[in-house]
Amino acid sequence: MSTAKTQTPKTESCGDFSFELAKFIPFRDREACERVRRIKKADITKHPNPEFRIRVIEAAEPFYFEFALDIVTRIRRALDAGQRFVAILPVGPTPQYELAARMINELGIPCHHVHTFNMDEYADEQGNTPPSTWPGSFHTSMMENFFLKIDPKLRPPLKQIHFPDKKNIQRYSQMIKDAGEADVCYGGIGWCGHIAFWEAHLGLEFGKHFQAYKEAGARLVELHPMTIMQNALHSFGGDWSWVPPKAYTIGPRDILGARDRSFWLDGYIGGGVSWQRFIARLVAHGPVNALVPGSILQEAPGTYTILGGVADDVAISMR
Repeated sequence: MSTAKTQTPKTESCGDFSFELAKFIPFRDREACERVRRIKKADITKHPNPEFRIRVIEAAEPFYFEFALDIVTRIRRALDAGQRFVAILPVGPTPQYELAARMINELGIPCHHVHTFNMDEYADEQGNTPPSTWPGSFHTSMMENFFLKIDPKLRPPLKQIHFPDKKNIQRYSQMIKDAGEADVCYGGIGWCGHIAFWEAHLGLEFGKHFQAYKEAGARLVELHPMTIMQNALHSFGGDWSWVPPKAYTIGPRDILGARDRSFWLDGYIGGGVSWQRFIARLVAHGPVNALVPGSILQEAPGTYTILGGVADDVAISMR
């Protein structure tokens, strides 16, 4: 198993052209990158850990339906068992939330037992979170696309819906623990390999202390350049000047502390283009290490669902 130490830079060879990775990329194991890049779509679901279950859903409509169904099934199962349901939720993608709200309403499922903790929220350079009027607010997105679409008679009490911010970040991980730990942590994978906004460069702080890394909790972080560009691409019309520099986020201990993990990768732009093809492979099949945060998922029970366009083979395309 790799740790967070900085790898010796190795050159990449593409025919007769060799080069080192750009300096802002923390993970620098070229052999690992080459190996996972060669994983074919037909082999992407194969993994030595049988509890880390990888699957591919080809089309977007069934992908988001299955995501919504997973959420609603867990809510209903906990209700029937007379148990509290605690979930860590990402803000995106969002189509599944509208579908889940519709299912809850049509089936008349009361959600008084549901407690949610959002993974993250943007912040400015001083750690201030955005107001509800700012269109990029995760809090606003979740309320408008999910919670407020649930019938008021069925909706979880607002006091049971949590978001990280300047006031609670020091105790956010403890809040999840006090709720009984999450039954499930939902999420996706960022371009640099992040989970929530736990960024790739944070691993450099821990050196060889990988266990301490896995026990790290919620905090305010500086966003990695790749995250700025990724979020500009899919949420801000490509305008990187609109993406805040920091964010509040849960930590590895919150993800690993959940009883289950359900991660969904839908980073397919269309026209054969996906920003997520390589990182989906590095996270699921590369070395488990602190410089690729999502790689810790390989060691815990959970599902890793990939949209067909993301699972396609990695290839150079000069368009």
